[in-house]
Amino acid sequence: MFKYQILIEYVGTNFRGWQIQKKGQTIQGRLQEKISEILKEEIKLFGSGRTDTGVHAIEQSAHFECETEIINFQKFIKAINYFLNKDEITILSIKKRNHNFHARFSAKTRIYKYIIINRLSKPVLEKNRSWHVIKELDVNIMRKAAKKLIGTKDFSTFRASSCRAKSPIKTMRSIKIKSIKDKIEIEFISQSFLQQQVRSIVGCLKYVGEKKWSLEKFDKIFKKGDRILCAPPAPPSGLYLRRIIY
Repeated sequence: MFKYQILIEYVGTNFRGWQIQKKGQTIQGRLQEKISEILKEEIKLFGSGRTDTGVHAIEQSAHFECETEIINFQKFIKAINYFLNKDEITILSIKKRNHNFHARFSAKTRIYKYIIINRLSKPVLEKNRSWHVIKELDVNIMRKAAKKLIGTKDFSTFRASSCRAKSPIKTMRSIKIKSIKDKIEIEFISQSFLQQQVRSIVGCLKYVGEKKWSLEKFDKIFKKGDRILCAPPAPPSGLYLRRIIY
């Protein structure tokens, strides 16, 4: 058996997330189907992690095993992208991996990015690929709130009720917020994340940025560990899986 890793870019707007579901089209399902067709054998695709409905990926990572050795990587990429590109999915690269590699369990760092368009006018170029917030946000106070989340902490407040993680304890290595004109980009770096953790944090940071919450209230709600107190999660349209580091 041969093992291969692929890096994938996709727009998640028209998919029910990464993971195969009983109903609806998913990224994993579409890729698995087309790779199986091209290799003429049934393969199972393993991703670095799930992305929810409507979430995008700049560089998702996945692996599969097959009996067929892929000799010409360029030919393989061109062939599969011929079918996938119309669905706004593309394979960026493929590489051979040893049998110890696992797209999910071998990952050391995951990087997510969230994009907010902060202006009166609705975005056209980035429609369904950002969160449109009309009220002006104070980026500096949002940065101060984000600093309170750095380190190994209990993120229960930002955890979806359907999250299957064994523990709410995660280590947030970095949260960087940059603002260029009317675009705010928030980058999150951690080894792993809870379900809806990033979107829930962004929703709370938005409350702080528009002065709906004070820094003290943000800190208090975070430390309470009660999901009910969390602000509404930011929409999936602004969230991107940026990179997986092994």
